[in-house]
Amino acid sequence: MKFNSINIVVIIVMIAVTLSACEKFLDIEAPKDSIIESEIFKSDDVATSALTGIYSKMALSGYASGGNTSISISCGLAADELTGYNATRDFYENEIPTANTTIATSMWQGLYHSIYTSNAIMEGMTASNGLTPSVKRQLEGEALFVRAFANFYLVNLFGSVPLNLTTDHRINQTTYRKPVKEVYDQIIIDLSKAEGLLEENYITIERIRPNKSAAQALLARVYLYLKDWENAEMYASLVIAKTSSYQLLDLDQIFLKNSQEAIWQLMPTVGGNTSDGNILILTATPTTASLNADFALNAFEMGDKRKGAWVKIYTNTTGTYYYPFKYKVKSSINITEYSMVMRLAEQYLIRAEARAHQNKLANSIEDVDKIRARAGLSLIKDVNPTIGQTDLLDVIQNERRIELFSEWGHRWFDLKRTGKINQVLSTVKPKWQATDASFPIPKTEIDRNPNITQNDGY
Repeated sequence: MKFNSINIVVIIVMIAVTLSACEKFLDIEAPKDSIIESEIFKSDDVATSALTGIYSKMALSGYASGGNTSISISCGLAADELTGYNATRDFYENEIPTANTTIATSMWQGLYHSIYTSNAIMEGMTASNGLTPSVKRQLEGEALFVRAFANFYLVNLFGSVPLNLTTDHRINQTTYRKPVKEVYDQIIIDLSKAEGLLEENYITIERIRPNKSAAQALLARVYLYLKDWENAEMYASLVIAKTSSYQLLDLDQIFLKNSQEAIWQLMPTVGGNTSDGNILILTATPTTASLNADFALNAFEMGDKRKGAWVKIYTNTTGTYYYPFKYKVKSSINITEYSMVMRLAEQYLIRAEARAHQNKLANSIEDVDKIRARAGLSLIKDVNPTIGQTDLLDVIQNERRIELFSEWGHRWFDLKRTGKINQVLSTVKPKWQATDASFPIPKTEIDRNPNITQNDGY
């Protein structure tokens, strides 16, 4: 069979988008037709389409979409940010069955699909001499970044997980769960390589494909989670220093497309704005999630501008509900907002925490005051300049809770990494058990691969 350019585009679309819909994609070996491979990886445009298809899939559905099966909503429900309804109550009540479809399809399979496609692209480029060197470097850097990004969420959602570094199904479908340290080691390897390959400038006029700063920002977060305070500070500082590219914006400007606070965004794919806005902005009785009323009413300090800008109320005959209003557009064909994946404010909070742990308290205060000043709050340097390390760390964690709520599960992961998850959630979750801190491995994956063991408590 001969393949023309149209055939190749169809194949790319099938690989990058349709393949993830197959329930057993982890068991399927990638097509090895030499004509297909040679055609894909001798064309800059077609190879680029294969890579950017990952982002289209992420934005369309699943773990990165901002929709009802996304990490943002699922982890917000599992923590103390959101209240769940109907199908999402499994997460809200921390009673997630091993057959839960969000866990199996959206998170586990979705994240591994991103890894699989990244591996396929890197393998294809290795075997090809047909790409422009600069394009090849960019695509390899992005593929490594995506693999690291997906592994970061896998290890924080599930604990030890299989580490898939190939498309070979014979290896992937019999692999064991790797220790958390080994997964993190690979994440750092991938991100360090990506940092060296990616350019400072975005490859397009928009911020929808990762650049060098995205790799550095994720490294800062990774080192924070690993309690490597020196490296967390260093990488956050690298991003913060790029003042011509990144700035803290007014609260209502942050989540606009191509925002200068954005380090990486996803472009909506289906005739509208973000799924985050569509799901979370309430115009009727909620069926998926609303903002936890206790959070909405009690978490914010008096005068915090973020409450007025980012928390709204909907009332009808069934009750009063609060909802996140970071994204302002529920539905419109005029696209003004992109889904935020990584932004500058997090980097200030990473650096503040890393500095506080190193007893660089004055520098830490300076960073956290950047966030508080934008929110219209009194500055720590003015009201409590001699604050101690422990109290300052508490302030920083509270600022993370307020600044990053309903974004990418930050609250859930912060409670886990700081060792406070049992203390906090046992008081507000009637069914809470310590083993709920890790999500269950999908039963379907254990059935397919007997070498994968289940997490405790499931």
